[in-house]
Amino acid sequence: MKKLLLIAVALFLSCSVFAQQPTTPPATPPTTVTPTTPPATVAPTTQPATVTPGAPPAAVRTVTPGLPDALDARDVSGVVKDSKGETVIGASVKLISAKDSLQTATNEDGIFIFKDVKLATFVITVKAMGMKTVIRKLLNNDVAKRITLDPIELFGENELLKEVVINGTPSITYKTDTVEYKASDYKVRANATVDEMLKKAEGFEVGTDGSLTFNGTAVAKARLNGKDYSGGDVAQAIQSLPADIIEKFQVVDDYGDQAGRTGIKNGDAQKVLNLTTRADRSVGNILRLSANVGPNGRHEERIFAQRINGNQQIGVNVALSNTLNGIASSGRQGNGGGGGGGNGSGGNTVSGNASVNYRDQLSKAVQVTGSYSINYSDANVLNLTSSLNSYKFFDKATNTERTDTLFNTTTSNNLTNNKTHRASVEFEITPDSSNFIRITPSFSLTNSTSSNMQDQLQKGFRNQSTNSVTSNSNNTPQLGLIAFYQYIFKKPRRNISIQFNLTSGDQKQNNEQNTLIRNLDKLPITDSVIHRIVARKNLSKNFRTSLTYVEPLSPSSQIEFNGQINYRGYDNSLLTDSVGPSGTVTRLEKATNIFNYSFTETRAALNYRLVKTKFNISLGATAIPTRLEGTNVSRGNIAVARSNFFLVPLFRFQYQWSRQQQLAINYSGTPSEPTFDQIQPVPDVSQPLNTTYGNPDLKPSFRHTASIRYSNYLSNSRLNLSGTINGSLNNNQVVSNTTLILTDKGTERETRYVNISGGKTVSGNYNISKSFSDRRYSLMLNGTASYDYSLGLNAGTRTQITTYNFRNSFGPRINPNDVIEINPYVSHSLTRSYNSLSTEKNNLNSDITRMSFNLEGRFYFGKDRSWTIEYDLSKNYVSGIANNVTKNPFVANAFIEKQMFAKRNGILRVAFFDIFNQNNFINRNITSTGYTDTRSNPLSRYFMVGFTLNLQKWSGRAQRDGRSLLRRGDGSFIY
Repeated sequence: MKKLLLIAVALFLSCSVFAQQPTTPPATPPTTVTPTTPPATVAPTTQPATVTPGAPPAAVRTVTPGLPDALDARDVSGVVKDSKGETVIGASVKLISAKDSLQTATNEDGIFIFKDVKLATFVITVKAMGMKTVIRKLLNNDVAKRITLDPIELFGENELLKEVVINGTPSITYKTDTVEYKASDYKVRANATVDEMLKKAEGFEVGTDGSLTFNGTAVAKARLNGKDYSGGDVAQAIQSLPADIIEKFQVVDDYGDQAGRTGIKNGDAQKVLNLTTRADRSVGNILRLSANVGPNGRHEERIFAQRINGNQQIGVNVALSNTLNGIASSGRQGNGGGGGGGNGSGGNTVSGNASVNYRDQLSKAVQVTGSYSINYSDANVLNLTSSLNSYKFFDKATNTERTDTLFNTTTSNNLTNNKTHRASVEFEITPDSSNFIRITPSFSLTNSTSSNMQDQLQKGFRNQSTNSVTSNSNNTPQLGLIAFYQYIFKKPRRNISIQFNLTSGDQKQNNEQNTLIRNLDKLPITDSVIHRIVARKNLSKNFRTSLTYVEPLSPSSQIEFNGQINYRGYDNSLLTDSVGPSGTVTRLEKATNIFNYSFTETRAALNYRLVKTKFNISLGATAIPTRLEGTNVSRGNIAVARSNFFLVPLFRFQYQWSRQQQLAINYSGTPSEPTFDQIQPVPDVSQPLNTTYGNPDLKPSFRHTASIRYSNYLSNSRLNLSGTINGSLNNNQVVSNTTLILTDKGTERETRYVNISGGKTVSGNYNISKSFSDRRYSLMLNGTASYDYSLGLNAGTRTQITTYNFRNSFGPRINPNDVIEINPYVSHSLTRSYNSLSTEKNNLNSDITRMSFNLEGRFYFGKDRSWTIEYDLSKNYVSGIANNVTKNPFVANAFIEKQMFAKRNGILRVAFFDIFNQNNFINRNITSTGYTDTRSNPLSRYFMVGFTLNLQKWSGRAQRDGRSLLRRGDGSFIY
C-alpha cells in the first residue's frame, strides 16, 4: 500500500509541474455533450484551424496588410436561430472590422465562436440557404475579454420557401457517441411525462416500471441538461419530468467522466439518456401531485416539485405505494414468458422513496450538484419453480457411477425488507480556461432482512422432500470519493488529467438455515435435520488512480496515453455454528473460512487517433500486468500469490457520411482474474451438503469483443434505419465442475473450478421506422437474433449448450386526428436450445415459441375533448412450456380519464387492471445440466381511482446581465 501511495503522490506532483505552464486567455467551454478538445489557435496567416468533431469550426482569419495587431484580443460568440426558435446549422457567419476579417459556420447547436478578435466594434453578416441575409453593426466595450451576442434570428425568403422546405434541425442526428432526437417532432397530450414521448421515438422501449432500453440495450442513467438527475435514476426522470419542457433528448455512449473531459475512452460504455430543456422553459417551477386508491389497501401517491433557473435545479420527489408485483401490461417490451408481458413475480410490495436533487452555478467558476435519496420496500413474493436436470453422479451405496435425471418442484414464499440511503455531492471548479477540478464524495447505506420458506419435492435417482426456513440480515455501509484534475495547455488539444477513486465498504451478513430432509427412498422414512447459523463479514478497500495525456501530432491526429493503477483489497470472514436439537450452539471449525486477499491491476495504454471530416480511427494497445495474492488464515495461513501479463489490442473506427448516417466498428479485449475463493486450495464446507474446492492452477480468462453499428436517418423521407452486430469469444473461461454423491444423509455436491475455452456469442438487432403525414402515421419494425455457444462441465464431462433466439415485432402507430390514437402491435419470438446431455429418454432440449397480439390506444371525446378512454389489450400464444398455467392468456387493462379546470391540469382517472384475471409469468432459465421454469401468478385483477394535479409556471429564458445565456450541446448554460 505504501508503494501505491508513493506512486499516487508522484503522479500528482507531475501534474503540478505541468500546471506551471503559461495559460491561455479564457475560452468558451466546449459546446457538445460528446468528448471534445479545445479549439485550435488561429495563426496570423490564412488557414483553417483544427476542427474538433462537435465543436464550432474555428474561424478563418485574413490579415489586413499595414494594420498593426491590437494589444488586446477577445472572444466573440453567438447563436443563430430561425423564426420558430430552432437553431440553424451550417449558417455562414462573417465578422469584419478595421483589423479583422473572420469567417466561420455554426455547429450542430447553431453556435459560432470567433477567437482573438482585435476590435470590439465590428460588422456581423449571417447567411443560410433559404434565409434572408442578416447584417448587423455592433458596438461593444473594448475592455471586454468575452463578448456574447444576442441570438441572431433568420427569416425565410418567400420566393425560396415556395420551392424548398427549410428545417433547421433533422428529427434524428448522429454525432460521435451520441444519438440526438428533436422533441417537438413527437407529439404527446398536454401534461404528459417524458416516458410517453419516448414511447413514440424510434429505437426506444419503455417498461411500465420505468425501465428504458435503446436499440435493445438498457439505459443505465438519466441526466438533465448534462448532469445526473436525482442520482441518475432513469425511472424517476422519465416518469416525473413533463414532456413539454424538453427541447431534445440524447442517448450517449458514456465512458465515464474522465473520458468526457479528455476524449480518451477506456473500458465499455454505458447508455445514458440526457434530456435538454427548452430555452423558454429555462426559468420556472413545476409541481405535480397525484393520489390513487383501490380495494384491499391498494394505493399510490406521488409529490414532484422542481425549480429550474438555467443551471440551477432544485427538486423533490416523494412516492408511496402498495401494489401487486408484476402489474399487468401489454408486453410491448417483449418481456415475460407465458403471460401478458410482465417480468415480475407474484405477491405484493409496499414501497416508498423520497429524493432531493440540487444543482447550482455558485459562481462563474464553481458549480455544485448533489442528491440524496431513501428507498424502502416490503415485498411478499410467491413463486413456483420446476426443473429438469441430467447429472453424472456417484452412488456410495452401490459404489457405481452413472448418469440419470432429477426432477424438482419447489414452492417458495419470500418476505424481504430493504432500506437504502444514498447521498452524493459534486463540486466542479473552473478557475480559468486551463484548469478544471471535480471532487465527488458519496455515501450509501443498505439494510435488508429476508425470510424464505421453501418446500421442495425431488424425484428421479434420488426421491426426497425438503422443507427449509432461511432468514438473512444484511448491513452494508459504503464511502466513496472521486477527485479529478485536468490541465489544458496553450497548444491546442494538448491536455493532461489525473483522477483518484477511493471506496471503502464494510458488509455484515447473518444467515440462519433450518432444513429438514426426508428420504423417500427408504422405509421407514429417515429424516435429516440441518440447522446452522452463518455470520459473514467483508471489509473492502478499493483504490484507483488514472493518468491521461494527449499530444497532438498534426491538426487531425494525436497520441493518447492512459495509465492506471487499480487496487482492490478484501478481508473476509465466515463463521459457522451448528444448532443442536436442544438448542445448543457448536462452532464448526471445518466450516469456518477466514481469508484476505488483494488484486492489483496496472494498465498502460497508448493509442493513435486520426480525426478527419468524414471519419475517425483509433489504434492502440494496452499492457496489463496483474498481481493476485492472499492468505487463508483459518487453514494454517496458506498463502497464494500469482502474477499475469496481458497485451490487449484496441481498434475503433467511425465513418460519418453525414450527420444522419454513421458506421462504427469497435474491437477490444478484456482480461479477468479468478477470485481468491476460486483459487484457494482449501475446501469450503460452509454450505450444508455442498463442498467447494478452489483450484490454484486456474488461468485468467480473456474475452474478445467486436461490434459493428450502422445508423441512417433519411430526413426527407422520415425513414430511420439502424442495426448492430456484436460478437464475443471466451478463452480460459472459469466454470464450475459439479459432481453429485448419493449418501445416507442426502445428495452431496462437490464443486471445483476449471478453465475452459471456446464459448462464443453472436447477436444482432435492427430497427426500421417510417413516418408519414407529419408523424400521424408511422411503421416500426424491429428484431433481434442471437447465437450462443456455452460450455460447461458435469462431473468432468464436457457439456455444450447451443441456443438460438429470434424475435421480430411490427408496430404501426395510427393517429389520424386529435380524437383517435391506435397502436396495434404483433411480435413473434422463437428460442431453441440444444443440450449435449439430452437423450431420447431425457429430453433437455428446449423449443419455445411466443406469439403476441397487442392493441393500445386512446379515444378522446366530449365537447372539449376532455374525456379519454384508454385501452391496453394483449393476447398471447405460448408453446413449448408444458406446465404453463394459462397457455394463451388474454390480458386487458382499461382507463377512463377526465381533464378538469381551464388549463386541463387536473386529471381524474379510473384504472382497471387485468379485467379477465389471466395475467401470469413463466420464465425458463437454461443451464448446462438442463432447465428451470419459474412460474408466478400475481392475480393482478384490481382497480384504482386517482386524481393528478399538474402546475407549471415559467418566467422566460436564462439570462445574465440582460443577455440570454448560450448553451452547450448537452443543454447546460455557459456563464
